[in-house]
Amino acid sequence: MLVLAGGLLTGLVYLLVRQGLYSSISTAVTTAVPARRMDPPWLLPTPAASASVARRMPADGVTATDITQGLAVTKISDIAGQAALSRLLTVSVIVLFVYAALSILLAWWMAGRVLHPVSVITGTARRLSGENLHERIALDAPPGELKQLADTFDEMLGRIEQLVSAQQRFAANAAHELRTPLAVQRAAAEIGLAGDPDADQVARIRTKLISVAQDSEHLIEGLLLLATSERGPERRESVALDVVAGAVTEGLTVRAAGRGVALSLHAEPLTVCGDGVLLDRLVHNLVANAVDYNVEGGRVEVRTGPEGVRVTNTGPVVPPETVPHLFEPFRRLRERTHAPGEGAGLGLSIVAAIARAHGAEATAEANGEGGGLTVRVRFPTGPQGLRRGRPAGGSERA
Repeated sequence: MLVLAGGLLTGLVYLLVRQGLYSSISTAVTTAVPARRMDPPWLLPTPAASASVARRMPADGVTATDITQGLAVTKISDIAGQAALSRLLTVSVIVLFVYAALSILLAWWMAGRVLHPVSVITGTARRLSGENLHERIALDAPPGELKQLADTFDEMLGRIEQLVSAQQRFAANAAHELRTPLAVQRAAAEIGLAGDPDADQVARIRTKLISVAQDSEHLIEGLLLLATSERGPERRESVALDVVAGAVTEGLTVRAAGRGVALSLHAEPLTVCGDGVLLDRLVHNLVANAVDYNVEGGRVEVRTGPEGVRVTNTGPVVPPETVPHLFEPFRRLRERTHAPGEGAGLGLSIVAAIARAHGAEATAEANGEGGGLTVRVRFPTGPQGLRRGRPAGGSERA
């Protein structure tokens, strides 16, 4: 493109100079040659017209010397114009070739500088694997589209690294959680039923095996529900979460009373577009976790409204640095002891997965020195999020 532009510029300059060159040289020569003033038509503007001067009869006051000088001026102008145009064309062609060579070198150098970040990004992408996802491009370049592309690629690598790390931890924790009950079952069968066990011993081992099998079944159900939540809702419909929260609270009242926990509900209208089964599980896990991880005489407050769902309890003190990790699978405030009724640590991770599937955001916040946790799920507004149109007002239940 640079060479083409140079060629067009050279041709344009040549044509413009050629058009006015003869008249400019004729004026300059006439002014420089000492002679009498010559009026038209003796100094003619073109060589063709000047050729007819010799055939004209001398006019009054015009001598043969004047005609000879006019012809000399015309001839000198023609020769000078041709020489100037030839010189201009020669110099222009030489300059164009030099310009073309420099343009090619400059274009090659500039293309290399401009495309160097692309080669860096390509090389980094080829080197990446599951073992070195921590590597980043970290492109050192001025702000621009390629710098923005490299930074976006680094951010994407960070998200992929977090996802792969979470999946690796999930696989390791799932293997551990499933291996423990299997080891308990094997030990109970090998030790408890060794020799000649009596009826009472067989009954105890049977009860233990059933309990462990139930825990394993709940764990597997939780893993399947977590996988289903990650895939997203299969159908969407309008779901009144305030009604769902009321039904969940009523269903967990006996469970809360058995743990000495007071359960209250303040429900304002909240309608969400999503999967009713998954949204019911979201609210159930929030309230059940708040009841299970509480203290004797504690409280659980459930609220629904335009800001989403909020569940607050008065459980043990939660360190602030631990709060972000509570939404990861198998993460608990304390190590699991495999006591009866103890959860697998999938409750809040399922909540986070269901929230992401519905475009919502699940956040948690420690209540401070008083202990407990506040979990909020905020749903997006618009056609795919919150729906309006239900009567205003709310209900209070305790």
